[in-house]
Amino acid sequence: MADPKDLARPQPQAGQPRDWSGALGSVTDAAPAGPASAVTAEDAGFMGSALYEKGKTVHNKRIDGPFRRFKWLVMLVTLAIYYITPWIRWDRGPYAPDQAVLIDLANRRFYMFDIEIWPHEFYFVAGMLIMAGIGLFIVTSAVGRAWCGYACPQTVWTDVFQHVDRFFDGDRNARARLDKAPWTVSKTARRLAKWAVYLAIAFWTGGAWIMYFADAPTLTVDFWTGNAAPVAYATVAILTGTTFWLGGFMREQVCIYMCPWPRIQTAMLDEKSLIVTYKDWRGEQRGSLKKAAKNPDQFGDCIDCNMCVAVCPTGVDIREGQQIGCITCGLCIDACDKVMAEVGRPRGLIDYATLDQCKAEAAGAPATPAWKALLRPRIFIYFGVWGAIGAGLLFALGTRTHTDLTVSPDRNPPYMLLKDGSVRNAYTLRLRNMEARPRDMEIAMLGLPRGAVMWTDAVSVENAAPVQVIAVPANETKIVRAYVMLPPGTDEDDSEHFAFRLTSLDEQGEQDIAETTFAMPEDDE
Repeated sequence: MADPKDLARPQPQAGQPRDWSGALGSVTDAAPAGPASAVTAEDAGFMGSALYEKGKTVHNKRIDGPFRRFKWLVMLVTLAIYYITPWIRWDRGPYAPDQAVLIDLANRRFYMFDIEIWPHEFYFVAGMLIMAGIGLFIVTSAVGRAWCGYACPQTVWTDVFQHVDRFFDGDRNARARLDKAPWTVSKTARRLAKWAVYLAIAFWTGGAWIMYFADAPTLTVDFWTGNAAPVAYATVAILTGTTFWLGGFMREQVCIYMCPWPRIQTAMLDEKSLIVTYKDWRGEQRGSLKKAAKNPDQFGDCIDCNMCVAVCPTGVDIREGQQIGCITCGLCIDACDKVMAEVGRPRGLIDYATLDQCKAEAAGAPATPAWKALLRPRIFIYFGVWGAIGAGLLFALGTRTHTDLTVSPDRNPPYMLLKDGSVRNAYTLRLRNMEARPRDMEIAMLGLPRGAVMWTDAVSVENAAPVQVIAVPANETKIVRAYVMLPPGTDEDDSEHFAFRLTSLDEQGEQDIAETTFAMPEDDE
């Protein structure tokens, strides 16, 4: 928890609203002008010598409430998705893997249930990444850093590790006492047991990650029998180490110092964005219940119990204004509402509110429901763009064919002039069968004059014909060397441009056409 001396600052008088200018773009609110904000010689010397602030251990207190329960729900759902997804089976037929979600780097495929993405369809992946980015914009513009507070992997695993701390060391005060206690046998045993659980969670995290890149049951057996690829062991080791260290020992430091998102998200916040806010015009001046009972007109609703600080996972005092360490998890709201209920004062001293709503309430206007802040053009525009990209991807996914053809003509030599006067060109054809079953495919030539024939490496020149049929295995791209020959006397203008047409010989009858050129000898001048 932050040192109170470091957080000490002048407080506004009772009933005096805070100056909200620049609140979104700074770590804390601007200090009042005047002698109280002057930099002392000691402060100047400190700022001139220290490069960073020494890390402080944060022991957050357990709290129950709507936001804490929502965090439980998000944590359980996200962890279940991460750990269980690789083990879900999905029947795609005998020629395709049966893992529901699989990033098959060896065969350059991405499987997600019924969706199969090939390398030439990377625009689907790009589109999904763009949708994820715009989704973050929507969430941040609407409810601030809610992603950081609930669904960010660092937040989720930090939450898990903090519950492990409570299991072994007790709640906040007990953990603080244990930290200061000497290293006895009991403390050492307790620390080793807790770190062993840290390590088990971290190892399980790294092990689950590699399951997305190979068949999970097979890779598990190979991993424990020593037959897995070296990259699998290296990946698990790296992810185990980073999860153990970042989740166990660098929790709030990652959010405050290492992650760039807190700096970026300020560009997406404005006075109409919902953020966790302390309503100082109602809470100041702070004072205990005894002081407030003696002088009720001099103190606000805040009884200075510090519960909002005690429950914060990053050790932030929300009463000091907007800070980069606040991850908008709402636990301070749960704590403050509980205290207000116990002392018989209305809830909402700390609450989700926009800066515009705060100004209006400070001026005497009634409180506005938080959900109304979501009904504004900026959110609808973001959501419209997000939905349009999603609709475009669904349309492209629904209309794509599972047959593809690419053609590359030989450039050296561009043609061969045979002794009977006929001209031959060579091409490399890539026939892609994106179905989970083998298919026969027909290759035909379009736009060449009568008499043009074609053969391949698997078909002799005696069997040359305008059309050839080739069997393409399931989920594969077959490379075919094709030779096209024009009879003697063919006019160059009639043969320069033509196309190959690929047709699947099944009930689907899918087609793909690839245009190319036919090189002819130049006329002698």
